[in-house]
Amino acid sequence: MTTVQSPCDPQCRADLGAQYVTRTPHYAGQHQSFYDELLTQGVLKPLTSLIEGMVVKEGDCNFVAPQGISSIVKHYLKESGVEVSYGHRVTEIYLKDDKWEVHKEVGGSELFDIIILTMPVPQILQLQGDIKNLISESQKRQLASVRYSCRFALGLFYEAGTHIEVPWAARYILNNPYICFISIDHRKRDVDAADSGPSVVVHTTTSFGMENLEKSTEDVRDVILQQVSCVLPGLPTPASTMCHRWTYSQVTQAIPHCPGQMTLHHNPLLVCGGDSFTRSNFDGCLESSLCVMEALKPHL
Repeated sequence: MTTVQSPCDPQCRADLGAQYVTRTPHYAGQHQSFYDELLTQGVLKPLTSLIEGMVVKEGDCNFVAPQGISSIVKHYLKESGVEVSYGHRVTEIYLKDDKWEVHKEVGGSELFDIIILTMPVPQILQLQGDIKNLISESQKRQLASVRYSCRFALGLFYEAGTHIEVPWAARYILNNPYICFISIDHRKRDVDAADSGPSVVVHTTTSFGMENLEKSTEDVRDVILQQVSCVLPGLPTPASTMCHRWTYSQVTQAIPHCPGQMTLHHNPLLVCGGDSFTRSNFDGCLESSLCVMEALKPHL
């Protein structure tokens, strides 16, 4: 759920990851309170723009985030009252006197009572320290079975007054080995771009992502731009671009039986959660968070 800003205009935004939220009938009842809250607060609103090529199943409801998909995450962080420290990469976790000693790549270590890990599973398995010996062989096998797709996303940012002449807000591209999705992002989010300028998002196919995973984002960006000009020959030249590599884009094979969470250590508590333990959509994230909360309750 990543929304980026144009380096020239903070009001010109683009969703480089998730594009919209789909609520299925299965979860409509279970998670109704979450959707009601987000809709009431204006974080989400119904998707009304034309998405060409989108397959809509009976009973599904689609929503967009007018301020960008990251506003969903920001909403929950704000409501929780937590203090968030960004830009710290965890490298090692040790068990020290009934607490967790967490080492960072830069900046030393800190002690914690409880740890919840929600990063992609391969990054959990890369952690060093006592955690390597605390994960049972059975758990390691289950974690190692998780599979992800990978892709690149390219954001194109334009100056105010630029017109993008297409009849749709987004379009799924079929039978193209490079590009699978193009979004006129402000139009998809139903936001007026008269003052800030329009934005376009391009997602590559997962096969292209896999084949070019080790290439620089600059090289990949140039290939994507060339392919976009073939699909949309009249597209104006952007004022700026931003290319993002999604090494772990979506879970294609989750933990067996989708348990929602995995407890690696009980006292002190160390629990893993996220879409690796359910499925890669908003409801999957909610389901995992509720499962993590149930594991957490006895320790509070």
